[in-house]
Amino acid sequence: MNKTIYIANDHAATDMKKSICEYFDKQNIKYENLGTDSNDSVDYPDYGFKVCNEVVKNNGIGILICGTGFGMTIAANKVKGIRAVDVYKPETAALGVEHNNANVLCLSARFNDLNTNLEIINNFLNAKFLGDRHNRRVQKIVDYENSNN
Repeated sequence: MNKTIYIANDHAATDMKKSICEYFDKQNIKYENLGTDSNDSVDYPDYGFKVCNEVVKNNGIGILICGTGFGMTIAANKVKGIRAVDVYKPETAALGVEHNNANVLCLSARFNDLNTNLEIINNFLNAKFLGDRHNRRVQKIVDYENSNN
């Protein structure tokens, strides 16, 4: 994988993100940590938007982590050009990319442990968009997004 991963979190996921970044360092996976690195309360949309803007600008991959993953997913999908998925199970992680050409992965720090999240990340990063009938469906989303902005 040669795209840069942009990663960020809210206060509920600081420790999880730090552990994921340590894993990336050991695996020589290129990433950019966009915060927060504190447990002080922050607003998750600020970090979600920051990552998503970098993903769109640089054709990267985003990873966003909060307590459930829900808030980050909602915020991320408000950014034009983003297709974010909230994944709890490793078995479904690749489908977001294969079927939906997802470019942002959202994770839960409260309901998944580190090993589960690492398995999800690896499945997501190693997946490839299948195109074909899925391309038509993703294009409908892109067309709708472009007609309303």
